[in-house]
Amino acid sequence: METPNCQPDILFDEELYTIEWSDIENAEIDYENYLNDIENFFRQDFESDILEEDIY
Repeated sequence: METPNCQPDILFDEELYTIEWSDIENAEIDYENYLNDIENFFRQDFESDILEEDIY
């Protein structure tokens, strides 16, 4: 696809979008919140889902 308003003279600053390994390595993961988010996602999905037997 063509980009109609392409400006090739704009420089891309890689520093803004670069993630260092140390940023990932030193990140502290909040597993309790992470698991709660996953549980809530599946609960909401299940509650809003139409059961297959209701379709037929």
